[in-house]
Amino acid sequence: MIFSGTRPNNLGVQDSRLTPCPNSPNCVCSQDQDSLHQIAPLHFTSTSAQALSQLKNVIQSLPRTTIITETEDYLYVEFKTALMGFVDDVEFYFDASSQVIHVRSASRLGYGDLGVNRNRIEMIRAKFA
Repeated sequence: MIFSGTRPNNLGVQDSRLTPCPNSPNCVCSQDQDSLHQIAPLHFTSTSAQALSQLKNVIQSLPRTTIITETEDYLYVEFKTALMGFVDDVEFYFDASSQVIHVRSASRLGYGDLGVNRNRIEMIRAKFA
């Protein structure tokens, strides 16, 4: 696809943290503190393994998604837009001790995203609940 861009090489979890969002308004992250990028993490009351399975079911029910990396406490997914094939990189980090799933959703290309990343996480939150 012409608008898929190149997969970032700075994703993943370092010291229990996802990569902070860039200054552009096309990213949300539950571990960022500024109002532009901040979004609430997902909460779970089951085990991490059950929450991971439930989250995977939600993700796999959505169109144009590809799970790239999966470990016991991390999920990296690519979401592709229908029209132009833009790719968003979405990460989920499971903090079992706090029973939260930290999230980061960022557009790979461009500057703004018209709220797409925030809306996606909120839609996933609703389906996950």
